[in-house]
Amino acid sequence: MDESLHTVTTLPTERRPGCPFDPPAELIEARGHGPISRYTHPGGKSGWMITGYDLVRSVLADPRFSSRRELLNVVDFEIPAAPPGEFLLMDEPQHGRYRKPLVGKFTARRMRLLTERIEQITTDCLDAMEKAGPTADLVTAFAKPIPTVIICELLGVPYEDRASFQEQIDTFMGGETGEEELIAAYTATQNYLTGLVAAKRANPTDDVLSELADSDLTNEELQGISLILLAAGFDTTANMLALGAFALLQNPEQLAALRADPALIDQAVEELLRYLSVAKTFMRTALEDVEVGGQTIEAGTTVVLSYNTANRDPERYADPHALDLHRQEGGHLAFGHGIHLCLGAQLARIEMRVAFSALLARFPTLRLAVPAEDVALRPETADIYGVKSLPVTWGA
Repeated sequence: MDESLHTVTTLPTERRPGCPFDPPAELIEARGHGPISRYTHPGGKSGWMITGYDLVRSVLADPRFSSRRELLNVVDFEIPAAPPGEFLLMDEPQHGRYRKPLVGKFTARRMRLLTERIEQITTDCLDAMEKAGPTADLVTAFAKPIPTVIICELLGVPYEDRASFQEQIDTFMGGETGEEELIAAYTATQNYLTGLVAAKRANPTDDVLSELADSDLTNEELQGISLILLAAGFDTTANMLALGAFALLQNPEQLAALRADPALIDQAVEELLRYLSVAKTFMRTALEDVEVGGQTIEAGTTVVLSYNTANRDPERYADPHALDLHRQEGGHLAFGHGIHLCLGAQLARIEMRVAFSALLARFPTLRLAVPAEDVALRPETADIYGVKSLPVTWGA
């Protein structure tokens, strides 16, 4: 093993003051030393951290690296396998059993057909925000309700249940709760999904979950699939909308360019996805000895893949730490790569295009209502990065 190789001793727990959009300084430093570093997992196990774009992409596409939760070699105790249906933490063939029935339900064409509904939901949120204004918390007024309503409608979650469901998802994905509270929120969510699946079996309605119920999938499998779709469909997009708005407000030249040319929105969404990378890290475990970046990853070793540094890799992107809505280099890894490429990527893109466009058109004088340093950020311990609240104002 190369003794001169850079070592990351722990995952950073905070970002540099005044740099809420940049990866933690320790990870940027690690990428500066090279695309792969040694890493010690919190449980004391030796592993690797990959911070370079090309290497992260190659590992994500390599079947010799496993997503199976029970293979994670990061602590001294045995980690249980993922529950049935939670396909993000599985390999083939189990992964394909759960993902394949969903692919046709999340095609770009089917998602485009949702555009009119997304526009209406966004308009309703902005109407309420304007009526209650001229100040608002953009997280609760805009960023959370839009994806929550959409994913709940797709899966057939009754309207009256959405608020409590969103609260439970917030609790177990926010990174700030104790183990007891986290388990309670997760259990409450599972119990709710048990009832929802049973209801769809008995009385199907026009939604994805009812369609899936008409298959050989078990109730437990349907619960797991629903949990993945609801959590991912709500939490990631909500944080992209809130953090993306914050980033635009903090980059007035880029915001002005988007206001001047609304057709720039597609590029703007892709650049915000790259720049912010709210899904920060994922892990894979080597099934056999694999050479990566000139280093041998031994079988059974778990590697941390740093999406946010890969998407800021200077060998891939010119001036990578700048938000540039005219950037031409595409191919970011914000949605992952390979067989686990985000199933809802097209839905998230459409939600962001519609929501950002409508927000900027409705409130041409939108600005922060507090100093940028007072905006409350999600902790690095959260699975998905973002802001907890974003006070804004508008008008004269």
